[in-house]
Amino acid sequence: MEARDPRQEAQRLVGDGLAARVLEPSPPAVAGEWLADDPVNAPAPPGVAVVSPLPGADLTWAEWVADHPEHAAWAEERWLGPHRRPAAFAETRLAVHRLAVYVISPARRRANGRIGLRWTLGGVGTPFFGDDEQVRLQDGVLVRQRGATASAAPPATLAGAAALVLDGPPDIAGAEGFDVPPMGDPDAVLPIDPASAALLADWFGFAHSVLEELRADPASGGAGRVQIWPEHFDAAVDAPGPSGRVTFGASPGDAAVAEPYLYVLPPDPPATPTEVWNAESFRGAILPLSGFGGAADQRAAALAFLRARRDALDASP
Repeated sequence: MEARDPRQEAQRLVGDGLAARVLEPSPPAVAGEWLADDPVNAPAPPGVAVVSPLPGADLTWAEWVADHPEHAAWAEERWLGPHRRPAAFAETRLAVHRLAVYVISPARRRANGRIGLRWTLGGVGTPFFGDDEQVRLQDGVLVRQRGATASAAPPATLAGAAALVLDGPPDIAGAEGFDVPPMGDPDAVLPIDPASAALLADWFGFAHSVLEELRADPASGGAGRVQIWPEHFDAAVDAPGPSGRVTFGASPGDAAVAEPYLYVLPPDPPATPTEVWNAESFRGAILPLSGFGGAADQRAAALAFLRARRDALDASP
């Protein structure tokens, strides 16, 4: 397994005449409030046009690919555009969730106290931390990247994964106080196969693509970062609302809702479900994948749902 620098990979592809922006975290590790880079807003040299996964840039990846069709599969795989359709996926969510809680996220937390993850190519992973280290699940393989080198192995068990990533046993202390899946037997085989992991990665890639575009809306001014929270195992971003922060998210499914779904959590939702705030299992709004999976443009349908709930909050008296 080779070490990766996603932004530099994209930069080499487009050449020196453009500044490439991507969805994945890239080295070097950064300081500041978030202790993580902001991939879609990486600085560009003065006067250099930006190619971005977000609309409104000098050039979108979809526009660039239109002139470079030989690289369409490369951009599609990285959720830069044009975007593929996420598919339904087999049940490996729980196993990957446990891996995120007890192995992947603790690697970052031990270095800087932060637990947030991101979508990474073929899976999920940490931002870069410490001495340019990253831990990620890529195509069903666990990768520990340090500087210019990377070691990798299939995460057969939690114990084996932790030995590779944490140089010790799985970390259970960081999970205390959170509603997370129990660790279970650390020596039991994790039921993760590459095909299932790829489908789960597709959902998180789709989610980051949608949530980053929502975050870039002028109406979302003051939004936080898009992160995968290991305790809930969903991608989410929060933004200011009339009465407090609003959370916009994308879950791959959970104990209450079996299929992947989008959601919006306002700070003061109605006590009982309404047409707009329709969630039964929590107070907010929900759109399951089955509700927009058949759309000709799934991203547009997802963004319409999220923006409509944001607009409904802004219109509230």
